[in-house]
Amino acid sequence: MYVANLVNRIFNEYLALDWPSLLLAGITPEVLLRLGLAALAGGLLGIERERRGRAAGLRTTLLVCLAACMAMILSDSFYQQSLARYPTGGGSHPDPARLAAGVLSGMGFLGAGVIIREGNHIVRGVTTAAAIWFVTIIGLAFGAGAIGVGIVATLLSLLILAVIPALESMIQHDQYSDLTVWHLPSECPLEKVIEVLKPLKVIVTGTDLVEELNDRACRSTFHLIYKRRGMADLAGSIAGAVRQLPGVSRISFQS
Repeated sequence: MYVANLVNRIFNEYLALDWPSLLLAGITPEVLLRLGLAALAGGLLGIERERRGRAAGLRTTLLVCLAACMAMILSDSFYQQSLARYPTGGGSHPDPARLAAGVLSGMGFLGAGVIIREGNHIVRGVTTAAAIWFVTIIGLAFGAGAIGVGIVATLLSLLILAVIPALESMIQHDQYSDLTVWHLPSECPLEKVIEVLKPLKVIVTGTDLVEELNDRACRSTFHLIYKRRGMADLAGSIAGAVRQLPGVSRISFQS
């Protein structure tokens, strides 16, 4: 009987609560504006990443930006509530920046998950990881009420992701590749390969030699560095030059 009366009393107390006020507590036009702008910014950046076929696309970027915005809104709300509870300065007040710092630290793990290593030298996903980290800061800016900063940051990030790739393609940066040559043990083409690569402006930075004693075969791997240009033409030129060397039975080129 006691338990039934207790449950009935709790149920009546819950019914007596002002549920509309509780559900809408903290939801103001300014909060809705912050969330809406964060969703818009995350969506725009997500569409750009989705269009390029990246691992973190529209849904990921949108959720990250909204989550960061909500975290900052809640952090600021906790701080304001503590000030209202102790208006004379007594008690302790939570630091609004602590939750933001925790959010940024957590984004490091998410960003590391989209970085993919392909082959020996190519690493993909670094820009996407940076975009996730950046969109988190945009969400924190909107959540903190820095609407102007968030809008400018969103426009600048879209400009960077749209324009910079075209500029990067005009820069001849260093490219790294591996050339593997299978040859007879009696023919050691290390010096010969280096010589035939010099006219192609390809520099050998290191070599690895593996000799199979049972199969009487050798495998030499050359680590190359050169200025990026037509990859297909360069690979064909390297293969054509090395193919002419005596004792070479197989060639592999990995960039």
